[in-house]
Amino acid sequence: MIKTERVLHLKSCRGRKVRVVREHYLRERVPCYSGACQADCANDGKVLPGDLTHYVVPDVGVVVDYLEILEFRELHGIVFTQTACQAVQHSKGRRQYNRLRNLLKDPRHDCTLFANEYQEYSYCPREKGESQEEWQTRCVYSAAEWYFNHLAGAMPVVMVTENQEAVAQYSSLRSGVYVISFQEYLQTFWPELQAAHELYSSISQALQAKEGEGNEKEYAEHLPAEVLEAGIKSGRYIQGTLNVSKHRAQTEALIMTEGFSNKSTDMGWCVMVHGDKSRNRAMHGDVVVVELLPKSEWRWKVTALTEGQADEKNGKDGESKPLPTGRVVGILQRNWRDYVVTYPPREGTQSQTRNSQRILAVPWDHRIPKIRISTQQAETLQDHRVVVRIDSWESTSLYPNGHSVRVLGWAGELETEVQTILIENCIHVPPFSDAQLREMPVNSPEKPWKVDPAQVAERRDLRDSHLVFSIDPKGCEDVDDTLSVRSLAGGKLLELGVHIADVTHFVTEGSLTDLEARTRATTYYLADRRYDMLPAVLSADLCSLLGGVDRYAMSVLWELDAHTLAVNKVWFGRTLIRSSYQLHYELAQALLNGEQAEVLELARLGPEEKDAKLAQLTRALETLTHVARHLRAQRDRGGALELEGVEVRAQLDEERNITALVPRQPLEVHETVAECMIYANHWVARKIQETFPYQALLRRHPPPRQEFFSQLVESARAKGFSISTGSNKALADSLDQAVDPQDPLVNRLLRMMTTQAMPQALYFSTGAQPLDQYYHYGLALDRYTHFTSPIRRYADIVVHRLLIAAITVEQAASSGAALASNKDLEEMSQHINNRNMAAKRAQKLSTELFQCLYFKERDPQTDPRCVADAVIYSIRDDGVLVFVPEYGVKGPVYMKNRDGEVVSAGQDGSCQWQSGSVRRYPDHITTTSSCGTSTFRLFDHITVRISVHATHCHADRLHLEVVSNKPYRSAELEQPRSQGRCQLVQEVVRLAEEAYQQAQEKAARRPKLSKEEREFCQSKTPNLYSLLEEVRELALMDLDMTPQVCATTA
Repeated sequence: MIKTERVLHLKSCRGRKVRVVREHYLRERVPCYSGACQADCANDGKVLPGDLTHYVVPDVGVVVDYLEILEFRELHGIVFTQTACQAVQHSKGRRQYNRLRNLLKDPRHDCTLFANEYQEYSYCPREKGESQEEWQTRCVYSAAEWYFNHLAGAMPVVMVTENQEAVAQYSSLRSGVYVISFQEYLQTFWPELQAAHELYSSISQALQAKEGEGNEKEYAEHLPAEVLEAGIKSGRYIQGTLNVSKHRAQTEALIMTEGFSNKSTDMGWCVMVHGDKSRNRAMHGDVVVVELLPKSEWRWKVTALTEGQADEKNGKDGESKPLPTGRVVGILQRNWRDYVVTYPPREGTQSQTRNSQRILAVPWDHRIPKIRISTQQAETLQDHRVVVRIDSWESTSLYPNGHSVRVLGWAGELETEVQTILIENCIHVPPFSDAQLREMPVNSPEKPWKVDPAQVAERRDLRDSHLVFSIDPKGCEDVDDTLSVRSLAGGKLLELGVHIADVTHFVTEGSLTDLEARTRATTYYLADRRYDMLPAVLSADLCSLLGGVDRYAMSVLWELDAHTLAVNKVWFGRTLIRSSYQLHYELAQALLNGEQAEVLELARLGPEEKDAKLAQLTRALETLTHVARHLRAQRDRGGALELEGVEVRAQLDEERNITALVPRQPLEVHETVAECMIYANHWVARKIQETFPYQALLRRHPPPRQEFFSQLVESARAKGFSISTGSNKALADSLDQAVDPQDPLVNRLLRMMTTQAMPQALYFSTGAQPLDQYYHYGLALDRYTHFTSPIRRYADIVVHRLLIAAITVEQAASSGAALASNKDLEEMSQHINNRNMAAKRAQKLSTELFQCLYFKERDPQTDPRCVADAVIYSIRDDGVLVFVPEYGVKGPVYMKNRDGEVVSAGQDGSCQWQSGSVRRYPDHITTTSSCGTSTFRLFDHITVRISVHATHCHADRLHLEVVSNKPYRSAELEQPRSQGRCQLVQEVVRLAEEAYQQAQEKAARRPKLSKEEREFCQSKTPNLYSLLEEVRELALMDLDMTPQVCATTA
């Protein structure tokens, strides 16, 4: 080891330059992390393959500006130098540096870090008069030369740079060490990697355009980080995340924060930022620092339906106060992501240079400002959706500067819009790689998968002793949970069993499949397809607990008193099961109701044996239902909530095309299965938390803020109901009593408002929260986690591993080490929470897309399907918000338009636009015109016409217009509603089966699906939006049976 000195030139907090001399130690033995190494380096961890044609060493400029290209998995053998990594950290900030670190740690990328500044023979001290850029280039070349010599010339090394002077200076110094431009490298070694070439061209044009920007200030400069930090500590400045309004993106944004409320009791929990100038180049999602304006400049939040529709002060009522208002003075963290934009039609005012044209692309997300892009394809890509990334936003520019990454396709095309939804929610789901699929077990006709005898010896074998069965939606392939129940001790005891697919047996921690599953964190369900978290060989085969085959499982078995159902003991462990029956919900409910039902597994048996087994299965279902009712009653006494949810299930054929939509009916068997799963999740949470008090992954549901219940309380008061929100028990009792016998939709809407007031349930590490924060508000449980769906949720995989570790600790009778530290587990929890929220947003946007497609094909003026009944659930300054139960649509209905006209209702209830005025009251809104006064009250039923408001650059949206102030009843709905629950379910199933048979007949006539269509589960005909018509009449025929789903936050 050699000791030397390193001179650093730093800036103090006052901006003064400081010269710092530090000790610097050089070593001869520094790992090279190459598989071609012959010098026995201590290469622990990821190693570059030794069979490549060359290694590539990018210089500082390439790593700083073109890191996106270096992230391509097709590029192999990349050696990042310590010099380049430090340059990224200093010039690009922490976010980009962390991105580079994650790239280096990811085993799916062939790249490594070489500590060249600590290697004795590659270290280059900076010479007097040498610029920093020249010194960095010399350091990188020295590292490339060291690599070539260290590998004894067995591996050519290519140094890539954007500095033409460096190419001229170093290219001929050493044979075997090649110095070329990055563009030449891509053209020579990767000519077919078209995406990399296009991205290189886009970034280069953006860098050139940045050099030609003016110097005139458009925004105030951000304050230095030291000043911001001191201001936050003193209370002068406030830190928070910028949340731009979706409806008033140009003027209204809120700083979401809780950290400053103790500084001033006059302020609530958010600060408003009004206007682009006050936003000061901050974008939605950025972590910013704001300075409060004087109270005289504070503003009220606009409560009109549209921006500028009503005077802002009209939005306040007598009790409200203006929101604290501020301006952004600094940005702590940029949370830029990939954005989808639309290239506008060419305009003469747009600037153009010899090689490229600068355009203002319009983002798909309303909350994002226009992005300036330099491109040579402005005319070619008009009306296309394009993925862009933002490079910078200087104070001299009105708009951020960016570059295009790739083209999605024509705006408005289905595939383009679906991909837009995925990208806007940061969902990246490429096909599983060959390396990942090689980790999977084989199960084919030639080589069928078999149970390992060693596993039989280690596991508890339940194949012959337990009647195991599954209950899932019809056509379900990824069956990850099964149930069992049996009598013990002559009927004195009951044994309840929940058996979950043992995914962790096949997915080893740290494997490529595990890393991909962790990155995805969940299976993404869209309206017409799904993207699995795990490869199909696991999700639909070996991990799926299908009927009649042996499968590995993780089981929880409770021994219960047969009379009191008190728990005597609980057993956790790995098991081997064989599911006897694969039931669907409607079939299980029919068996419980004593109806004639055909069980597929019993079809080939004789009459006597069939009757005996059917009776055994029915008894098991009845016992299971009895236990579930007891479990639900226990949670109800604790304050469990029943929240309103609308669920539609899509039926898939063998080619994974959607053949029918079946609205979920309120079957008791749904609650039975849900209660058993909740019970298992609760007991597993107790087990892992008791074993690992500070490193267990649990799920908490914090109590809602009381102010979030204001709309619920006021709406209920308008109907004469009193809602108590002091506790979940009081809230649940209040909702149960808030029933209007004349209109069941009232209670449904109140429960929907309750759902909106709820915060999201979140995963967390037990070491990151105090014990009193573990509580799950919606389920009324002191500890809760997710254990029962490891095929589609990565959190469940983590919990399975924790449970196995806890069982091992118990068997060894000693305290064991947790799988991950509290810090690592909390970071993983945050990642999973973010992915879950992204999955929910994508699913919601996908549903809205298909709703628009459904109505886009119809003429709203002539098609009766575009007219529907709607219920008013909220009052605004210039209109109301309504819910259309027939289609599950929510939206605004304007009572005053941009021309100042208001809705006027005639004697027959028909509405038309006339000159007049509108006035808002707490529980109703009135419009006054020459024809008189019209009143619209909360929970009134009105008739609306549904049309599609098409936009060029953004997503289409539904437009609701009031047609009549009276309820709408179509000919079908006017018929007597004599159908009972069972009859309605049978009718739904019958229509679904007919649609399925028709789809099979069509499938026999049409060509086979392509690989892409099978892989991404995209259906062509019939589509989701075309099937909405088939179930329209059944969506809400019996309002007395509207589904009340057990706490959606579970």
